[in-house]
Amino acid sequence: MTDSESPSLTMPGADGRLMSYRLQAAPAAAAGGEPPRSRRAYAAAHVAADPVAGNAPGAPARLDWDATLAFRHHLWDTGLGVADAMDTAQRGMGLDWAATAELIGRTGAEARSRGAALVCGAGTDQLDPAEWTGTDAVVRAYTEQLETVQKAGARPVVMASRALAALADGPRDYAEVYRRVLAQASCPVVLHWLGTAFDPALAGYWGADDPADALEHVAALIAEHADRIDGIKVSLLDAGLEVRLRRMLPEGVLLYTGDDFDYPGLVLGDAEGHSHALLGVFAAIAPAAAEALRALDRGDTGRYRALMEPTVPLARHLFSAPTYHYKTGIAFLAWLNGHQPGFTMVGGAQSARDLPHLCTAFRLADRAGVLTDPGRAADRMRRLLDVAGVGR
Repeated sequence: MTDSESPSLTMPGADGRLMSYRLQAAPAAAAGGEPPRSRRAYAAAHVAADPVAGNAPGAPARLDWDATLAFRHHLWDTGLGVADAMDTAQRGMGLDWAATAELIGRTGAEARSRGAALVCGAGTDQLDPAEWTGTDAVVRAYTEQLETVQKAGARPVVMASRALAALADGPRDYAEVYRRVLAQASCPVVLHWLGTAFDPALAGYWGADDPADALEHVAALIAEHADRIDGIKVSLLDAGLEVRLRRMLPEGVLLYTGDDFDYPGLVLGDAEGHSHALLGVFAAIAPAAAEALRALDRGDTGRYRALMEPTVPLARHLFSAPTYHYKTGIAFLAWLNGHQPGFTMVGGAQSARDLPHLCTAFRLADRAGVLTDPGRAADRMRRLLDVAGVGR
């Protein structure tokens, strides 16, 4: 497609003033390929809401199951694994436990049908705050969800718990709860450290106000139970802390970066090691990310950087404050790329980002080469602008 044939749109810039933008119309990578070998990589998948069902804030979630499951197959087709029922799927922000349990079961069946890599979140979000009566309740809630994930045939991700953060009185409480939960795991699990940018209710997790002061507590827990832990996903948006923890881990326990700001360098690593990946942004950039990791398999760091680095401005925009609303951008890009029929989310979360934010995301996605069909993306963007009354 030549420049003269590339779609052009008039849309608001970051300052709200209208500007003309012509797409580059150059997808960075093909949509399919084999799983990377040198890094384990999971894309944390969002859920598509049923556009004709009630999905108001506070209402039970109603999903478009066809679109939701098809998106997981899209991620597997690129070569990435899927991380399901995580915070990207709006855990604690619209996706209730009944819908989550069904999601885990359905995705587990799809993964088994093709022998695909799948991890799923096991948390405590079925507890009402009135039930936050003690750590025994936390363990029971974890147990219920752990059993659901294991029944589905997925590797569990033991998610950070708001209830535990509210109840724990220091590192010993965390160590005891995790000891009891890990004892029930039928395979090594992935631990989950989500920073306050993603969930303010998790302040003080692991028993320390400063995450840097929690590193030794986390490392000691992992060392004590290393045979039951596959790795830990770290989403602190602090590359230095992640590297410090990575160097403290026992041999064989992996660090999965959840740092959606600094993932290219953390996954590339250094002479002392590298991180693997469990990232929400990978759902938005899946073909480029998977191809970049395959380049890394071949030792082609130039190609790796050429594919990964243009995605960073997009990721930093999608995950800009308030970071926990990044799910809106993930669903928006899925819609632009034809993976769901409408830009709708459970809990009405599509309204969490304003039009200038979405327009900037559109431009950055184009520049990163992650709009897989630029003509379709431009058409959908044009319709959104029309509904918003831009230029009218």
